[in-house]
Amino acid sequence: MNSPNPPGAIERVAQSTPPVLATRLRGLSDRAIAWLFIGPTMALLLAINIFPLIWTVRLSFTNFRANRPNATVLGVGIDNYVSVLTDPDIWLAMQATAHFLFWTIALQTLIGFALAYLIDRKFRGHGFWTTVILVPMMLSPAVVGNFWAFLYQPQIGLFNYAVAFLTGVPPSSFEMLGSVRLAPWAIVIVDTWMWTPYVMLICLAGLRSIPDYIYEAAEVDRASTWRQFWSITLPMVLPFIMLAVLFRGIENFKMFDMVNLLTSGGPGSTTELASITLKREAFEKWRTGYSSAFAIILFVAVFGLANIYVKALNAVKNR
Repeated sequence: MNSPNPPGAIERVAQSTPPVLATRLRGLSDRAIAWLFIGPTMALLLAINIFPLIWTVRLSFTNFRANRPNATVLGVGIDNYVSVLTDPDIWLAMQATAHFLFWTIALQTLIGFALAYLIDRKFRGHGFWTTVILVPMMLSPAVVGNFWAFLYQPQIGLFNYAVAFLTGVPPSSFEMLGSVRLAPWAIVIVDTWMWTPYVMLICLAGLRSIPDYIYEAAEVDRASTWRQFWSITLPMVLPFIMLAVLFRGIENFKMFDMVNLLTSGGPGSTTELASITLKREAFEKWRTGYSSAFAIILFVAVFGLANIYVKALNAVKNR
């Protein structure tokens, strides 16, 4: 005869647990049980994140080359770090990276905030236009790189014809990706087109978080729209803007795929960002120890600057 209350899944697991193991589990505290569950995940994260970092630090003090795994590995001390910091090609790559960082962040912040401010007005059809604006952000960097490489073609690309229509310059008289002067701006334009919607979303969240009663009180005090913007809107959205700048700064500092597809660092080394230089040192010249030192320097620079920036962000939030 079947039992009127058959045991559930938990009861069946408990009944099938060996007595010795069941006794040990009963003696565990809640904290120990919690660590028992998250322990494997923590071990996996450490294996994926911490071990490669430690291994890279170790390689940075050697002359190891990945294409010669059986060669004798010698310790070189801090010679790799000195070579990186005194290499003029590295500093040219850092200058190209700084140019790319400054202009992309500046343009994305200004345009993104302006779009967010307009969309926050909730005009007719704002939902449709918000979706249209977000489309570039949804695309893969590989797709964006190939798409804009076609648009930049001097003979058939639409970009040159658009510039010619606005300025009257012949479409074939300039080449965005082949010009030393224009190529750095070409990658800035593409990254701005792709990631401005991301900044817009963060700024829009900040605008929507401002309570309406603050503006109502300002209107009672007969504050002008311009005064409300400078005294209410901008100060309260500033932490969100700074957060967007932080995210985009970190991402653009390690930008690789889109720029590599567009220019491969050319013409010459005009658009060779730090990440492209790192790839060439590691996987074209096979200077693994040297590239490891370069990677550690980049990591320390990003981590240190981000830490300082986060402290400034917290100070703005707590004021």
